[in-house]
Amino acid sequence: MARFGQLAGKVSEQGLIEILEKDPSSDPSQQEAKQREAEIRNTILAQVLDQAARARLSNLALVKPDKAKAVENYLIQMARFGQLAGKVSEQGLIEILEKVSQQTEKKTTVKFNRRKVLDSDEEDDY
Repeated sequence: MARFGQLAGKVSEQGLIEILEKDPSSDPSQQEAKQREAEIRNTILAQVLDQAARARLSNLALVKPDKAKAVENYLIQMARFGQLAGKVSEQGLIEILEKVSQQTEKKTTVKFNRRKVLDSDEEDDY
């Protein structure tokens, strides 16, 4: 039984090493690049948003990270092109959220496929 535990330990270690070698995010230089990108994003957002808007965006990131990322990208793009006059207030962020929500809104459609089945009840020829 002890031999099985040792063998399982070796297999799991080898598997972990293979996963780490295949995983590109385990590369230290890529991790540093991601950290730098995150720091740059945070500094831009800190310059662009006031405190209440920043708090709202961080709350949104907890619930819907993809939507928060889209709003962050939109704000950063607006800041880079000089489209923002001053700091965005919470009300301004709400308006931006509504714009992004309208753009990314998924429309669900349901289509019923009713099949005609030959049924003796349809023809009531008594």
